Amino acid sequence: MKIALSILTLDFSNVENKFKDLASKVDYIHMDIMDAEFVPNISFGYGIVGNLRKLTDKPFDTHLMMMHPQNYIKQFAAAGSQYITFHVEADCDVLSTIKLIKENNVKAGISIKPKTSVEEIEKYLPYVDMVLVMSVEPGFGGQKFMPSAIEKVKKLNELKKANGYNYLINIDGGINGDTAPSIADYVDLAVSGSYICNADNPDERIEILKKL
Repeated sequence: MKIALSILTLDFSNVENKFKDLASKVDYIHMDIMDAEFVPNISFGYGIVGNLRKLTDKPFDTHLMMMHPQNYIKQFAAAGSQYITFHVEADCDVLSTIKLIKENNVKAGISIKPKTSVEEIEKYLPYVDMVLVMSVEPGFGGQKFMPSAIEKVKKLNELKKANGYNYLINIDGGINGDTAPSIADYVDLAVSGSYICNADNPDERIEILKKL
């Protein structure tokens, strides 16, 4: 299981030094992009992603929590994203949005909210490079892990093996030293934000997750 650092709760008053230090110790950087429409919060845009791109060569896993993600694919691709993930619940044509991401030379991901079943994205699994299971309601960091996500990542792992699919299984929300063991055998990647960023010793917490 690889670790993606969510920077949603990072201290942006010292972002360059803090970001560079933490980025060097994780596998991916997870960018939570919120539009205050799909979720009741707003975060940052492709300008910030582009600025952070200059500070690390780690892959950027850009998660568009946006109502109309198709309108921003080109910008986030140009900013340096290796993966762009959007929600099946968004107001877009799913297959066209996957195609648009790939046309911009970026790997395509699809995400589901806690109340959305794996069955609702099964027909898209042959076409995506990543599936992101939300184990909290999207929109805010620091929420409690929802155990219902465990069965979803198990199902995705089964479908991946049975059909020879190549997508990465990713999970985001409430991932910490207590919850990660329940999903570590089924996911390729786990997103952790406040557990790392708000810790007195973030390096220690990264090591805890990496050992799973």
